[in-house]
Amino acid sequence: MFWALQIAGWLGYALIQYIGSLMQEMRSIFVLIILLGAYAGFLLTVPMRYFYRTIWNLHPLLLLLAVLGSSYTAAVLWAVIDNATHWEIYKFGFRPHNWVFYLQHSVAKFYIMLSWSGLYFVIKYYQLLQDEKQKALTAVSMAHQSQLKMLRYQLNPHFLFNTLNAISTLILINENKTANQMVSKLSEFLRFSLDNEPIKRITLAREIDALMLYLDIEKVRFAERLHVQTDVSKEAREALVPSMILQPIIENAIKYAVAKLESQGVITIHASVIDNMLTIKVSDNGPKPYAAPAQKSERGVGLKNTEERLRALYGKHYSFTLSANTPTGCVVELKLPWQPVENS
Repeated sequence: MFWALQIAGWLGYALIQYIGSLMQEMRSIFVLIILLGAYAGFLLTVPMRYFYRTIWNLHPLLLLLAVLGSSYTAAVLWAVIDNATHWEIYKFGFRPHNWVFYLQHSVAKFYIMLSWSGLYFVIKYYQLLQDEKQKALTAVSMAHQSQLKMLRYQLNPHFLFNTLNAISTLILINENKTANQMVSKLSEFLRFSLDNEPIKRITLAREIDALMLYLDIEKVRFAERLHVQTDVSKEAREALVPSMILQPIIENAIKYAVAKLESQGVITIHASVIDNMLTIKVSDNGPKPYAAPAQKSERGVGLKNTEERLRALYGKHYSFTLSANTPTGCVVELKLPWQPVENS
């Protein structure tokens, strides 16, 4: 980037000088003098770059003095070279005896060198600012990913304890065949869970496939007492959702609805796309109408973590509500930005 700007800047300087010479009707040989002058400025500012990199960490006042001194020194050298070239070429070998002639225009050249120095520091500070900004964004992204992983993986022990307790109970009552089936289903479900990163999104169709694995485990426990209905539109099936986002909602429905019913518990999953929002409703027929807690913090671990994941992923562009089902039970509704898989 330095070399590109360096070449472009000095070519621009030469062009401006050339346009100025046209207004004064200079001879054509003056073009060579302009190019040599620009080339001299180009060469003199290259060591200034390495000098500035060396003194970069000086105290601001000392740095300012160093910049002024180096700019003036380079300007004087440039004036001597430029004027010597001018008299040697333009005046065809005539050399003034007074050395003051060679210092002409050094003040003007000092302003040019000072401007070059100012641009160098501005661009350098801008690059450093962009680097720091990128580092900050990377740090935020890593923290964001860590938060999502933490929220997702907090759910696994919660589910595992329940399942392992059920398997232990089956073994104690000599239901070894059923326990073996449950272990197989658990293994398949955990493999699916580990294969899908918590920070990535999968299609709702795959999410429901994962739910079916989980529900197969729960059906071993509840048998005919657990019935699941799904009503998912084609558009909704292709929508991207956070992996394993529905599992804690289903687990909550089983814990507070199906497990407390003497009759059959029904869990219904409905999903559709309305106004570019993916709407997912998970309802159950619990033993009594849902009563919202006084504060959101009183919700269970699964529901709180689910909402935290949604907030981390979508900011304010989501909705997560719980309401009473008719005549009894609870309805959990999620509204997420619709992102079809082909646009991912």
